Order: sequence, then C-alpha cells, then structure tokens
Amino acid sequence: MNSTDLTGYLLIALPTLQDSNFEHSVVYLCSHGDEGAMGVILNHPSTVTLGQVLDQLEITTTDLSVQEEPVFSGGPVQPEQGFVLHSADRMWDQSMPVNDFSALTSSRDILEAIAGGQGPGRHRLMLGYAGWGPGQLESELQQDAWLTAPATPELLFETPFTDLREAAARSLGIDMSLLVQHSGHA
Repeated sequence: MNSTDLTGYLLIALPTLQDSNFEHSVVYLCSHGDEGAMGVILNHPSTVTLGQVLDQLEITTTDLSVQEEPVFSGGPVQPEQGFVLHSADRMWDQSMPVNDFSALTSSRDILEAIAGGQGPGRHRLMLGYAGWGPGQLESELQQDAWLTAPATPELLFETPFTDLREAAARSLGIDMSLLVQHSGHA
C-alpha cells in the first residue's frame, strides 16, 4: 500500500540510478497511487521540434513562435504518444489535472490551440512517458535512486531544461555537483 502520494512532485535522478533512460533526468509525477505511477521527463530534449510535430499532424501553424520549440523525450513508454504538460489556466479534451497549477493533456485540440496562438499560458510537449508498476517506484526510492522535490510553476515552465536538474536539487538545498557515484568494493 502506498502511504505517500507523490503526485505533483519532481523525481531527480541520482547517480545510483542504473537505468540509462533516466540518466540525469528530472521526472514530473503526474499520478501516483497504489496502482503505480506515471510521469514525464522534463529535461531530455528530442531531435524533434513542435513545428515538425504540427506538420506531421497536418495542423496549420499561425503562431510561428512555436515552430522551433523543443519536444522532449517524456519517457520510454509509448514514445509515439504526445503529451502536453501545461499551466492549469484552461482545460482541454482529455486534460488530467495534476495540481492547482498544472495539467497533462494528450488530445489534438490543445495542439491546434497552441498552433493558433490560443494555447495555455505555459506548456512543454513530450513524446512518451515514464511508468512504474505497483510498488516499483517505492522500491527505487528505498534504493536511493531518486530525490523527491515539490514542483513549482517556475521549475516546470520557466527554468531552462539544461538547468532543471540542478535547480530542482537546489530547491532542497542540495548541490548535485557534490554527488558522485561510488562503485566497486572497499
């Protein structure tokens, strides 16, 4: 049984995490409960831009400022599925509220709104997501694979992805550069 709901928290990968999919990652947990957890990696850019995604979906872009926005690799599960993490100022078809300042949406209508300059106040687009089965994330937390930090709108939407891991750790008073992976035996 899961006693701590980490929905709306950030997971910061520690050097002890032995999964290359999550190396140096910051994951935003969008749901966490007895049935498992689901989140999106916020700081692994893909080679795709939002303009390319919109072109592929045949969505006309009138807001040219979105053309070069990065699309992030949200995780290893369903990497062809798009998700928009966005401010909760407006909900869309299939929006899943995470907390009072963010939601996750996977429907086409939000992409059409973004392309037309009518999207949410702030957003990040991801392909794929990270998922954990029942008890799996709790086991990884017990193995000190992750730090947990409360998410803020500033960390989610304003901090450059290149600085996100260090900024999230700093919010806990931790300097990531001082953490090293120890391997081998004494």
